Amino acid sequence: MKQIRPLWILCILCIVGVLLAGCGAKEPKWDTFEGALNEKSFPVPKEANSPDRTTTNVAMDYVRYSMSGLKEKEGVPEAYLQAITDWGWEEQKDEDAGSSRVFQKDGRVVHLTVHDGYFIVMIPKEKKASIKGLKTK
Repeated sequence: MKQIRPLWILCILCIVGVLLAGCGAKEPKWDTFEGALNEKSFPVPKEANSPDRTTTNVAMDYVRYSMSGLKEKEGVPEAYLQAITDWGWEEQKDEDAGSSRVFQKDGRVVHLTVHDGYFIVMIPKEKKASIKGLKTK
């Protein structure tokens, strides 16, 4: 009886280890989307978390979204690109797009950059004051 006990403990530890390993590697899902915090008409996966929104940048309004499973070297996932297109955004093609892409819709521009474990949605800020100043002079 005492020889069976270590075998049961080893078996239970193996099962727990397999369960933890299987639950730890979570791949992102690309099936449900909502509007980005800085551009409501640009899709962002619902499971993406947005811990910060920075408005101190003079040139860009950007939001950083955390999402496990993203890899910078793999670039923007095809399922996400398809959702962006389905929402009416058109990509401005570049030969070496890689992990950064630029999209346009109705005169608005969105920059999307993928990094390891997160992505950033950036909107260039308009400089209305400087344009207005040029028109009046």
